[in-house]
Amino acid sequence: MSATSCEGCRNADANAFSIPFTMAFQPIVDVPAGKIWGYEALVRGVGGEGAFQVLSQVNEQNRYAFDQACRVKAIELAGPRLRGSDAKLSINFMPNAVYEPKACIRATLAAAARTQFDPSRLMFEFTENERMDNVAHVSHIVAEYHRMGFTTALDDFGAGYAGLSLLAQFQTDLIKLDMELLRGIGSSKVKQAIVRGLAGIAAELDITLLAEGVESAEELAVLRGMGIRLFQGYYFARPQVESFQGFNELAKAA
Repeated sequence: MSATSCEGCRNADANAFSIPFTMAFQPIVDVPAGKIWGYEALVRGVGGEGAFQVLSQVNEQNRYAFDQACRVKAIELAGPRLRGSDAKLSINFMPNAVYEPKACIRATLAAAARTQFDPSRLMFEFTENERMDNVAHVSHIVAEYHRMGFTTALDDFGAGYAGLSLLAQFQTDLIKLDMELLRGIGSSKVKQAIVRGLAGIAAELDITLLAEGVESAEELAVLRGMGIRLFQGYYFARPQVESFQGFNELAKAA
């Protein structure tokens, strides 16, 4: 299907999603390099409501408009604030809301142009917690995003509908290890063995591991010992609505 014939993308107006929301941003830290590698954009209600309150209002009829609106909102908020930085902006996307990648990216690229945000700094992550009706289609999205110069990530790896079987069908640039797999890893030989095995697989496939949901110095130490560089979690910073913490602020907090 070509970009001009994409039926779903004809209603590409990000303003079509009428439920008000905003974005919180949580840093992704490259610990060995001592810098912020990127920020993940996380949906929030404008009154401080959590993601669930917003996501619970997404349905089959407004999913596409919501997906488009999230991308645009994240870029519009991040673009001016991250100017002069090389940090990536990670945006969650719904695979079932992308009809044709080249067509459905138009509003995203337009927002990047308006805010002078380099689109090569965009990372798109999707969660394996979301049911995938067509894995081949998701594989096509990942391949197209690679060709367009974006970074891709598989979120919540180790939870949800699939694990290694999904990885066998397509490979993203990053795998974000689910926090439940990491919680208490310092005292769990089973979790240590699993993560060590995943680290070996990732290295062989040239995939970067990102440990999310890190909450303690012990978890950080164990995971660093396995060669993991990228981290995200409350140990470093909580998501902040429409705000971006710098590395010096994170160092003080940690």
